[in-house]
Amino acid sequence: MHKDLEVWKKSMQLVTEIYLVTQSFPEEELYGLASQIRQSAVSIPSNISAGAARKENLEFISFLHLALGSKNVLETQLIIAFNLKYMSDKQHIDLKLKVGEIGKMILGLINYFKNKNSNNRESL
Repeated sequence: MHKDLEVWKKSMQLVTEIYLVTQSFPEEELYGLASQIRQSAVSIPSNISAGAARKENLEFISFLHLALGSKNVLETQLIIAFNLKYMSDKQHIDLKLKVGEIGKMILGLINYFKNKNSNNRESL
């Protein structure tokens, strides 16, 4: 199921882009900021896929919130990397837009499953 979700697909593409961008970070950042940025990016599709495997919508929502938290951490880390001049304006803007779009998609899924869950309770 998770592989069919557009947000999972886009977050997987983002991971690839993040790895490519962080390859040019200074060598001393390999186990520092570059590693943290990569970990945050990987966490987004990982939490989406873990949540999709759950039987209950509320469990999926919890994992979507974790993915959203990882998205927020990633945004912060990208700002730090940009401020340190580890990436160009174009790279930063491009990644910021993609991360923002993924965040909106995650929020959309959260709202969808919340509404679906509340509708199921009303019909009982």
